[in-house]
Amino acid sequence: MDLRFSAADEAFRAEVKGWLDEHLVGEFAELRGAGGPGREHEGFETRRAWERLLGRDGWVGIGWPAPHGRGLPLMQQVVFHEEYAKAAAPQRVNHMGENLLAPTLIAFGTDEQCSRFLPPIANGAELWCQGYSEPGAGSDLANVATKARLDGDEWVVTGQKVWTSLAHLADWCFVIARTDSGSSRHSGLSYLLVPMDQPGVDVRPIVQLTGTSEFNEVFFDGARTAAANVVGEPGDGWRVAMGTLGFERGVATLGQQIGFGRELDAVIDAARRTGAVDDPLLADRITRAWIDLRVLRYTALRMLTADASSGAPSDAGASISKLLWAGWHQRLGELAMSVLGADSTEVAASGGLDDLQRLFLFSRSDTIYGGSNEIQRDIIARRVLGLPRG
Repeated sequence: MDLRFSAADEAFRAEVKGWLDEHLVGEFAELRGAGGPGREHEGFETRRAWERLLGRDGWVGIGWPAPHGRGLPLMQQVVFHEEYAKAAAPQRVNHMGENLLAPTLIAFGTDEQCSRFLPPIANGAELWCQGYSEPGAGSDLANVATKARLDGDEWVVTGQKVWTSLAHLADWCFVIARTDSGSSRHSGLSYLLVPMDQPGVDVRPIVQLTGTSEFNEVFFDGARTAAANVVGEPGDGWRVAMGTLGFERGVATLGQQIGFGRELDAVIDAARRTGAVDDPLLADRITRAWIDLRVLRYTALRMLTADASSGAPSDAGASISKLLWAGWHQRLGELAMSVLGADSTEVAASGGLDDLQRLFLFSRSDTIYGGSNEIQRDIIARRVLGLPRG
């Protein structure tokens, strides 16, 4: 594994930086650093306009293989995501579409599905959300109870999804539903593409600890989608869904880590301001956080390089990555509160949270969403260590 950037990579870096310098101005510059977990409500319409601008100039789907995208090599994808994060450009509004659904369609979908759905993702015209978790099927997706049945040339979907990020803003949802009424666990599931703007779809916001509501409950009561909008074969949804989860831990995590570094810098600044940096125990925790963040980077690069060599994401590698960053980010939130001391419990007179308070509160969910830590450890135990179930 060679983690050095080539001359071509550095030339591409200059291209990315030049484009960002030219276009990250005006209303877009005002939203530097805006959006992201716990802050998705910030400047959403302007961020959506930014998404369309990115799409116009070919910066969406840079890792999709030709003819769907630019098919850039891994290290240039890393360059783009890291430079984007360094510029503090607005957080993207269609992670679900670009980084989860699109690679899934390219891997498992038909040519017709790719032709229909990839261009509107690439140009920012259609936003997506993920219909996986349910009240009785959180990280245990094999327990999905949402049902779908064929009625002529349409699927009719009935059930409930929960923790559906940005469902209130999405145009489409990729839904795991049970299409074989006699099936259980992993069998009989299908991966359906369902339009959100229709009768039979009810989205209800869930208020989070941060006071924001990017998560939602979604109720399907006879919602419909075309029979052709099943990815893979009916009943093969488990395999397709696991493919999506593998893509979820993709190269964009390198940009995420730049954001983590910015948060760590804010914690260090607060420690200097409060004098907490002189406490040897807190200084040790800060040092460990700095070191561990670099471990995250090299671990991610090693796994991405291995995935690129094999041509497919590793389920176990994805679980290791999620386990590492979720725990690190949650510990950073706890460190922020320790650095602030008693002041961390006070809310400003305006009633708003500051950045470090928001970091702490939202990071409590890091070890739950996207597959809980317990589930990730179970996957690692069985698929890497070969341990028996139970």
